[in-house]
Amino acid sequence: MNIKPEQHIQLHGFNNLTKSLSFNMYDICYTKTKKEREAYIAYIDEQYNADQLTNILRKVADIIGAHVVNIAKQDYVPQGASVTLLVSEGPIVEVPAEAFEESPGPLPESVVMQLEKSHITVHTYPEYHPDEGISTFRADIDVSTCGEISSLKALHYLIRSFDTDIMTIDYRVRGFTRDINGNKLFIDHEISSIQNYIPEDIIRQFDMIDVNVYQENIFHTKCKLKKFDLDNYLFGYTKEKLSPEEEKEITERIKAEMDEIFYGKNLRS
Repeated sequence: MNIKPEQHIQLHGFNNLTKSLSFNMYDICYTKTKKEREAYIAYIDEQYNADQLTNILRKVADIIGAHVVNIAKQDYVPQGASVTLLVSEGPIVEVPAEAFEESPGPLPESVVMQLEKSHITVHTYPEYHPDEGISTFRADIDVSTCGEISSLKALHYLIRSFDTDIMTIDYRVRGFTRDINGNKLFIDHEISSIQNYIPEDIIRQFDMIDVNVYQENIFHTKCKLKKFDLDNYLFGYTKEKLSPEEEKEITERIKAEMDEIFYGKNLRS
């Protein structure tokens, strides 16, 4: 379908298309000892506890113009946290033209329009390798909206809210709505790639792969950080304290871990 920014489709009732954005990020760290691993997990739990995650999701709600109806949040033992926001229609303002364009969405200072029957969730998964060499932190965020605006408009802010090495992003439009003549609309905006909703400065930092099924309105993008600096993956010390052999071994382990997560399969025997 071809929708111009100035076009307003006359619908029969509410726009009940469901637009779901799933943002999955990984942070990877080398933790040589049990003490390092415990310190890394404690740091993650402090940085991304239920209260901090709630603040992030509240800002997402602001960006997409949602009114928060209910919040459920929980910090888990020994680690991890979950937050769920049930959101409904927020303040109605004039529909912005950029809602119809493939472009990065706003940061929290800018707002929005309307939606209801929607939710925003986040779950975190700190974990570590059995031999304690590698620790990872994964966060899964889902933004599911109904209405004219796309949940992709929250992607810009979400990317900047987490320090990530690997990102997996999925977007899908489900269901249908009808115009006043009874014709079904299975999508109400143009989209060719999730990458078009990611700012250029971020795109330059990552290797990206798209897997899209256009006829089903399913879009998938995987991202892996290009630049590698071992100091960014050591917790509590720098590579200057490593021997050349240790630096080489740790670098190979971390890069292998990143490749396996990025490609979704075990690459080492």
